[in-house]
Amino acid sequence: MGKIIAIANQKGGVGKTTTAINLAGCLGVLEYKTLLVDADPQANATSGLGFDPKSTNNIYDCLINGVDPSELTVRTQNPNLDLIPSHIDLVGAELEMINLPNREYMLKLALEKIRDQYDFIIIDCSPSLGLITVNAITAADSVIIPVQCEYFALEGLGKLLNTIKIVQGRLNQDLEIEGILLTMYDTRLRLANQVVDEVKTHFQELVFDTVIHRITKLAESPSFGETIIMHDAASKGSINYLNFAREILQRNNLTKIGNDEKTIEINDEL
Repeated sequence: MGKIIAIANQKGGVGKTTTAINLAGCLGVLEYKTLLVDADPQANATSGLGFDPKSTNNIYDCLINGVDPSELTVRTQNPNLDLIPSHIDLVGAELEMINLPNREYMLKLALEKIRDQYDFIIIDCSPSLGLITVNAITAADSVIIPVQCEYFALEGLGKLLNTIKIVQGRLNQDLEIEGILLTMYDTRLRLANQVVDEVKTHFQELVFDTVIHRITKLAESPSFGETIIMHDAASKGSINYLNFAREILQRNNLTKIGNDEKTIEINDEL
């Protein structure tokens, strides 16, 4: 049975979609069959993988019209990576779902139908704490919280952690925090180093060892409709996300022959 991981932070611009796309892509390259669910009405993960959000069936059809999610999945150019696209119509889904019974469980019920087909299901959440995000967190086994290495990125972290605590208490008792991922790290900025130190001091073992650097290649790869590993496998961004994927696998006690050797070899080149 595949593990469902939500990538969530109600603050925009923290590298949430970048993390969702590239973690999913790297898990696929490491031979884990992965599904990326774009649950953000902005549909950046959909366009970032080379699909036109206006021309494909999408997660809205699954949540509102009851379409089986297996009918919505599309194959990406990335090895072992499928996608359920999003659409701007998802903005209206929250209003349409508000009076439905079990409205917080709609995504969970949908993903249970295809969960056994994948090793990992990664959900890219919208930058809000609305009903769609609550659906994603309720459906997930764990949450990854990207935090930009800037002061203001820390301000909303407490509110998100409180939302996760509420979901744990009322909707999903088995939900865990997979970890906090520090993103957009610039070694030249003293503030970035201060944020890293502060987050690690307060959250300790919850913080991933891997830190995602601010890299031009990461920013430009979505314009080519590619994950960073497919866009430039030798870039520092690829190395960051391969190491992050490896850390996720280690935390979940999952390994496949060749994966560790491949990542260690990349690390040795740093």
